[in-house]
Amino acid sequence: MAKKISRRLRELNKKVEDRLYQPLDALNLLKETATAKFPESAEAHIRLGIDPKYTDQQLRTTVVLPKGTGQTVRVAVIARGEKVQEATSAGADIVGSEELIAEIQQGRMDFDKLIATPDVMPQVAKLGKLLGPRGLMPSPKGGTVTFDLASAIAEFKAGKLEFRADRTGIVHVMFGKAAFTADDLLVNLKALQETIDRNRPSGAKGRYWRTFYVSATMGPSIQLDINALRDMKLNEAA
Repeated sequence: MAKKISRRLRELNKKVEDRLYQPLDALNLLKETATAKFPESAEAHIRLGIDPKYTDQQLRTTVVLPKGTGQTVRVAVIARGEKVQEATSAGADIVGSEELIAEIQQGRMDFDKLIATPDVMPQVAKLGKLLGPRGLMPSPKGGTVTFDLASAIAEFKAGKLEFRADRTGIVHVMFGKAAFTADDLLVNLKALQETIDRNRPSGAKGRYWRTFYVSATMGPSIQLDINALRDMKLNEAA
């Protein structure tokens, strides 16, 4: 059965032309089409020329959004010894050791990011089946397995995001709120583009960037001219 499209979305779809938009034009249109009754996020959906079933074509990394995410990020830390106090002093919302691992096993999930020190990872590994599907499992690549807790906590609270390409080679990532100015969204989007280019998998052959769409959470997809974004200098997007 075909999914019924709401009248609101049908009207918004009429505003989007079937063409490549310049980055700033695309972001202004994203803001114009964010008409839901809640604060919508700004999302990027990027198809890359990779096949993640091969280990040398996988993309998993982090990006620091210069203008932040617009979200309050609740950070949990699993550590032991003096690192527990360090995490608390650095502003972590939830801190614990073996007892926090047990609470998570029993269903506690009131956090957005989980950071662990390397020495507790053997115990944290048992949480894989619970945390993995939610994208919360700590990993060195994601910057969430570290002894430098103060820096990690500060970065994630300020706007650092972890993302990865899904099994079809598409990256889905939030890069701010639709309520941000278009200029601020552009700064964040430029940071995302540069991060994806900088972390191009070694096995990626041929054309790396395939399609690049942006949208508000409940808005229509808008195709962005990736070459125009890549050609921009940072001071142009500031």
